[in-house]
Amino acid sequence: MELPRRDRGDQLLAPGAMSALRHRLRGMAQRHDLVTVVACAFDHRTRMLPFIFADTRMAPAGIRAIGSALADSGFPKTRLVLQQWNRRFRPSQMQLDGRIPDLFMVSSMGMHEAACKALVRDARRIDPAHRPLIIVGGSHAVYEPFKVFSADPKDPSGPDVVVTGEEFVFLSLLEAVLSSRAEGESMRSAFARARDTGILDGIPGLVYSLGERDGVAEKLVDTGTQRLLGDLDELPHPVLGYSLLEPPGWGTTLAPSALPAERIRRHSPISSIVMTFGCKFACPYCPIPAYNQRQYRTKSPQRIADEMSRLNDAFGLRHFFGTDDNFFNDHGRALEIAQTLARTEVDGTRLRKRVRWATEVTIHDTLKMKEHLPLMREAGCRGLWLGVEDLTATLIKKGQSVDKTTEAFRCLRAAGICPNPMMMHHDAQPLYTRKGDYGLLNQVRLLRRAGAVTLQVLMIVPSPGSKLYRETFNSGQVFDLVGGRRVDPYMHDGNYVIASHHKHPWMKQLNILASYSYFYNPWWLIVALCRKTNVGDKPVSAQIFGMLGNTQNIRRTLGWAFRLMFRKIKRHTKPPTSPIPLRSVEGTQSIHMTPTVSITIDRVPAAQATS
Repeated sequence: MELPRRDRGDQLLAPGAMSALRHRLRGMAQRHDLVTVVACAFDHRTRMLPFIFADTRMAPAGIRAIGSALADSGFPKTRLVLQQWNRRFRPSQMQLDGRIPDLFMVSSMGMHEAACKALVRDARRIDPAHRPLIIVGGSHAVYEPFKVFSADPKDPSGPDVVVTGEEFVFLSLLEAVLSSRAEGESMRSAFARARDTGILDGIPGLVYSLGERDGVAEKLVDTGTQRLLGDLDELPHPVLGYSLLEPPGWGTTLAPSALPAERIRRHSPISSIVMTFGCKFACPYCPIPAYNQRQYRTKSPQRIADEMSRLNDAFGLRHFFGTDDNFFNDHGRALEIAQTLARTEVDGTRLRKRVRWATEVTIHDTLKMKEHLPLMREAGCRGLWLGVEDLTATLIKKGQSVDKTTEAFRCLRAAGICPNPMMMHHDAQPLYTRKGDYGLLNQVRLLRRAGAVTLQVLMIVPSPGSKLYRETFNSGQVFDLVGGRRVDPYMHDGNYVIASHHKHPWMKQLNILASYSYFYNPWWLIVALCRKTNVGDKPVSAQIFGMLGNTQNIRRTLGWAFRLMFRKIKRHTKPPTSPIPLRSVEGTQSIHMTPTVSITIDRVPAAQATS
């Protein structure tokens, strides 16, 4: 189920390709007055540790990137709607600039699938004569695009096209459709002509339907693996996306204007920022290396400093979180970024005095960088999330051990940087062991003693796009029904035990709750209040938010533990399969799924397509 790599030398776009595409679109924008609404799907049932509170206080990078790309390409009539803030938003009632949008887009993660399909379903209620072109993207589309298409005639909730790639793929799709669009023609009509004449087949990173019966697609066509943008400096500036955010509210329609600049910091005090992509490790449960086609991609240190400076100046944003897979992956580049951030000045003031940032790294690379951790602090870094997974390296080996992890955490605390471990619980790991450090609580205690400020503990679940994904289903590990209740997509966030060979899977659920309760509790809050540290009041705030968040975990998952304890479990015997035939442009097997039937991809003549 890993995404395949393109041929060697063909994984990356040619230098300047992204900039040239944006330039061409600016020239086309003068002839096409487009109105676009982009929605970020969000299922509020996922609001639990470790991301509760941050999940609604940080406008996601993906939807902002699409907004920035549209604005930069000459289409500023764009609005970004976050279901985190606007849970009652109804696409069927949306109007922007007094018009039904030409484009309606949804960005979604897999665990927000129900919310994504509900948005698309509602958008399809718009009269076909005025309906916008409906596009779905995000990580859910990247790994399992077939899941957003409905095969049920009673529930026709599929989009017109799915983007399984990044900004370049979407902008290429937009260019192709606009090139086919006649004056006054709808985007849906222009898209249909571009699709039926094969124009879209040369854009890797799309999945679209061919033919429709009773509102359901007859076939799905996959144009293949995207080419990746190598030089991230070619991305549009993120400051553009923030100016397009829909104000938080309880209405079903859009506000007259976007969220004012002076209110952005209030609603999104944390800003996600792209600095690097890629990781040298190839963990079998992780889809990230395959997605990046084993490439490591970065922005220049100067561009990163500029983004932080402009976002701070325009909106007062002070806290940044890097969307890195492993920031220390390239030690030399990490040092260049840190050195640049440490010496950058804005209006005579060091940037490090105005902003703080955090990101993700590994234990192995942190130890390689331990001599430079004071520089990281000087550059404004105040927290690092470390993929510890399992201290004893039984689950996966990434250069971690009890001694190495302890050393890395103590080096971070000595430098004034908060270490925040991310753990994975699995079938073979008990809650506690009397001897050794294998038990979950044993490891949580070791991490606390080593200086951990926060804690993340998730149950290992099947991750689409990873090496282990297919095997977890084929082995009967993944639950389908528990006591007649189906395992819904929102339960795939790692907080619920939904895949296990353990004879008492309910114990795994209670183990997670026990580990959180051990780490976040009133006693450790009192200790944090009394103990002076060189990381300020972070341990205190972490305890307060952790205890509040754990109440949500208990409320949502304790009942699931009892269901696992007393009810019958029905398991999957094979991975999800597309209910609609899915094939490549050539009619061969799709890179995303292998259905049991083959299809012939028929085209209509261009003259008929335009009629």
